Amino acid sequence: MNRTRSTKTASNSPSTYNGGVTIKSPQELEAMAKAGAIVGSALTLLKCSVEPGMTTRDLDNIAYKEITRCGAKPTFKGYRGFPASICASVNEEIVHGIPGKRILREGDIIKMDVGATIDGFIGDAAVSVGVGEVTQAATDLMDATRISLEEGIKAAQPGNRIGDIGAAVQTYAEAHGYGVVREFVGHGVGRFLHEDPQVPNYGQAGKGQLLRLGMCIAIEPMLNIGDWHTRILDDHWTVVTEDGSLSAHFEHTIAITEDGPKILTVHS
Repeated sequence: MNRTRSTKTASNSPSTYNGGVTIKSPQELEAMAKAGAIVGSALTLLKCSVEPGMTTRDLDNIAYKEITRCGAKPTFKGYRGFPASICASVNEEIVHGIPGKRILREGDIIKMDVGATIDGFIGDAAVSVGVGEVTQAATDLMDATRISLEEGIKAAQPGNRIGDIGAAVQTYAEAHGYGVVREFVGHGVGRFLHEDPQVPNYGQAGKGQLLRLGMCIAIEPMLNIGDWHTRILDDHWTVVTEDGSLSAHFEHTIAITEDGPKILTVHS
């Protein structure tokens, strides 16, 4: 689950701080990895479960059962009043879709964003999946979004800066003709779902917060076939493309380590 650029992080006191950013200890990184593994397990199950005819609430129930089976809590449920365990966003819905009675149909693309909390730490990741047979345009969009995430992760090297991540995502996405959502961004993650720093999917290389060992961040490109502008529906949660075009979303929580970026939310 991402945050808007205008959101301010509450004053927190986990771990140690460096310029407002939490630096995780080795023990805390182990706890983050445990939370991330549960998110990865839930996403693996969700990807295998998607099929025409099911509802987005069905997916929410599957995720809830898997997260709780692993001894964790769904991070999103109750977060600022969010009523479900996952975000389930279909087609032109970018993020924060509320699971409900909507039936998935052949050709849809569904974005599933999952958070899990265990031992006080949080994992957060998202995938986009085609429902049955989808158009080549939808497949290309999802592929480009996934690869732009990979490009962003590769740029998350210790000693680089937040702007290097955004520039890598933006360069790949725009070279392939996609709009990069700007109003919603990635974020730091740890004991709180939204910690500093903010991690935009656009920017200038060499600018922004320095990436230090022990930082954990969620990188989450959101790409649109059309324009990058968005609007929020009357439910005050669901974000859609302003022009009604298809959107895709992928996300991983990563740790900055001596060996480079380490994905904590691996799924198959």
